[in-house]
Amino acid sequence: MTATRTGILIGAVLALSWITFGFWAFVFVAVAMAIGALVGRVVDGKLDVSNLVSAVQGKSSSS
Repeated sequence: MTATRTGILIGAVLALSWITFGFWAFVFVAVAMAIGALVGRVVDGKLDVSNLVSAVQGKSSSS
């Protein structure tokens, strides 16, 4: 699936959740999708959790 099709699908899911369930459900779905994307990147090995934790704690990431 291309990035364009993925973007269209995500936009459609968010729009339908807003229309069907309201604004707060839309926000919940958007947050859940973002968390799911982060978990997927960790599982795929594309996101190093230790670097993410260091960045959140405000530690320098440069060597």
